[in-house]
Amino acid sequence: MYQIDFQKPVHVYFVGIGGISMSGLAEILRDRGFKVSGSDRSASPLTERLAGEGITVHIGQRAENITEDIDLAVFTAAIHPDNPEYVRIMELGIPSLTRAQLLGQIMKNYEIPVAISGTHGKTTTTSMLSEMLLEAGQDPTLSIGGNLASIGGNVRIGQGSCFVAEACEYTNSFLSLFPKIAIILNIDADHLDFFKDLDDIRASFARFAALLPEDGTLIINGSIPDLDQITKGLSCRIITFGNSPEYDYYADEIHYDEKGHPVFRIRSGKAVEGDDLQISLGVPGEHNIYNAVAAVAAADLLGISRRDAAAGLAHFGGAGRRFQSMGTLNGAAVIDDYAHHPTEIAATLRAASKLPHDRIICVFQSHTFSRTKALMHEFAEALTLADLPILADIYPARETDNLGISAETLRDEIRALGHECLYFPSFEEIENFLRSNCQKGDLLITMGAGNIDTVAKDLVSDGQEA
Repeated sequence: MYQIDFQKPVHVYFVGIGGISMSGLAEILRDRGFKVSGSDRSASPLTERLAGEGITVHIGQRAENITEDIDLAVFTAAIHPDNPEYVRIMELGIPSLTRAQLLGQIMKNYEIPVAISGTHGKTTTTSMLSEMLLEAGQDPTLSIGGNLASIGGNVRIGQGSCFVAEACEYTNSFLSLFPKIAIILNIDADHLDFFKDLDDIRASFARFAALLPEDGTLIINGSIPDLDQITKGLSCRIITFGNSPEYDYYADEIHYDEKGHPVFRIRSGKAVEGDDLQISLGVPGEHNIYNAVAAVAAADLLGISRRDAAAGLAHFGGAGRRFQSMGTLNGAAVIDDYAHHPTEIAATLRAASKLPHDRIICVFQSHTFSRTKALMHEFAEALTLADLPILADIYPARETDNLGISAETLRDEIRALGHECLYFPSFEEIENFLRSNCQKGDLLITMGAGNIDTVAKDLVSDGQEA
């Protein structure tokens, strides 16, 4: 594998530079004196931001973009061997790294690299820990899978010893990382276009945990089934978190304020100054209680006081597309959320149920045919938690085979459970229906990992808001 010499900056070209993670890594290298350029299939706010910082960004991926002065190419998992830039890079013999391999090499430059993993909740937990580090004045470097308002984007380049990054399991990419502290939030069946089954996913997380050095620490959800299969043989320290005193860290005295936001105390097996502080989250949902508990466990290791931790959690209002308030439509609150797995959908809708509302209307865009087919019944059950689920066409992402299913298949599965569900073949039809049928007191949630957020943006920007 190509090894970067960070003392000798070179020209690095990012194929897919507009991705949320790739753009952040590009900024980190540019800050370290590297010449950075790249391409993406279409323009976006991220590519515009990079261009504004002096980075050359080609819109459209063409062989002629690849010049002989490029020393290293970086690819995302979405780049296939028939991509014209990939083909040209191979022809010229330019060394290459995957996005995850680059992230791993960057990690080695920091005294305390922290990697946050799990099937769900990575971006939120990374953001929570980031807010605590900022509150404590530790000047961290951050790489987040969503935009965080307090840093004005998804990356922050600091001068401190701590580097915090998300660790994604898809294509086993997190096995290229070098964490000193790692968090495993949960392990669920997902990315079944890559993993064979849940056992395969669990084996991948076990290999990730085994990356930790002897003086490292694994913070792991103690309620993961057969936990010892993940942790057996590890030489590092292991800290568990969860919902009861059997775990090293747990939440106690849980209740919800008038906005539906959780209020609780965090208990641990050791005395910590301020450990009886009441934690008030700025985001809703029971799942976020345990994201916060995991983040506080990491904060303790990083020397962050409980007062700074509590303050950071209090003013964290959510990362971009994570239960993000968008505005109103006909007096109805409009929320956008990235949930694209049945567990995430259920957690988001349960969180919404604690907010004042008459009806919850959920406009859902499933992400990939393979995930939808593998978890069809689970999707249907989760979506019945909305008073009215509305389906958009499945977002194919990298897939070209529909596997014989469609959004109408999911609609029929929901109706078979005795629950009403609507399907519209275009965003325009969805928006027209909502403009005519949403009313004050409704809570409207657009949901999914594709481009369904454009529906929310259209509805709150077209003059219909109250």
